[in-house]
Amino acid sequence: MSKDGVNAGRRRFLVAATSVVGAAGAVGAAIPFLGSWQPSAKAKAAGAPVRVNISKVEPGQQVVAEWRGKPVFIVNRTDEVMSNLAKLDSVVSDPSSEHSEQPTYVDPKNRAIKPNLLIVEGLCTHLGCAPTYRPEVAPADLGPDWVGGYFCACHGSKYDLAGRVFKGQPAPLNLPVPPHSYETDEIVIIGIDQETA
Repeated sequence: MSKDGVNAGRRRFLVAATSVVGAAGAVGAAIPFLGSWQPSAKAKAAGAPVRVNISKVEPGQQVVAEWRGKPVFIVNRTDEVMSNLAKLDSVVSDPSSEHSEQPTYVDPKNRAIKPNLLIVEGLCTHLGCAPTYRPEVAPADLGPDWVGGYFCACHGSKYDLAGRVFKGQPAPLNLPVPPHSYETDEIVIIGIDQETA
């Protein structure tokens, strides 16, 4: 104990303890603050843009992203798929996508900005089931005329690999094309229009 009655050891302990509690409080306050800089789940559900790296999507392969709580199918279409699309004009309901939900900057037939990259919302336009990606040609369950596309197992709706619905299906419309743009050749942004990017 010092001459004036102050315990130096106790003072050091109290200063150290107060510093530790203060630092913990600062960290505790900083974490929610820094977290607030990220889009919330509510903002993402409301349509916050989503960046997708497409550099590793091989020809014929599909990846699935999520935007506004919905699956978005991204397919790297092969040259064979692209040549088959024109052959299907007579068997799809809306070959030029006149009644479809899609941005004006996509080609109405192949329904894309870049011809080989299809980007569509992955919910059937009949009752909202998720159709499956069926790229194989002439599988036994879909018949000899099938050249690849989407099949909705809920009620049997079929779409080609431009997301165009075949005639006589329960689904009334083509799969919607969401607004999207290319930040680079490898990054697509779903939720931002190409015209405003």
